[in-house]
Amino acid sequence: MGFTNAKIGLQSLAGGLRQEVELLVDTGALYSIVPATILKELRIEPTQRLEFEVADDRGMLRSVGEARFFFDGRNAVSNVIFGEGNDAAVLGVVTLEQLGLEVDPARKEIRPARLILY
Repeated sequence: MGFTNAKIGLQSLAGGLRQEVELLVDTGALYSIVPATILKELRIEPTQRLEFEVADDRGMLRSVGEARFFFDGRNAVSNVIFGEGNDAAVLGVVTLEQLGLEVDPARKEIRPARLILY
């Protein structure tokens, strides 16, 4: 199957500096995870601490804030986890959906999703 990575722009909701980061696209992850050092450089502040379950059923506390994500002319505000230590830098499914994107596993890329309005 392989991995899909994407270069995503990130910015504080207040504006200012915008930085591009490479994230592993993980449709099994709810929220996106970005190293805390990058988020702090962008002046993105945590708004809460939440407990997340990891693969071995342990719980881990992580700070969570909001950031503006950019990809291919699209942008959306989404929750972002402040990654610590060995946390992977991940683009989660909530952010993908808020950007109106989906994964093309055959081409190993993200693309605009077919948006349906009922």
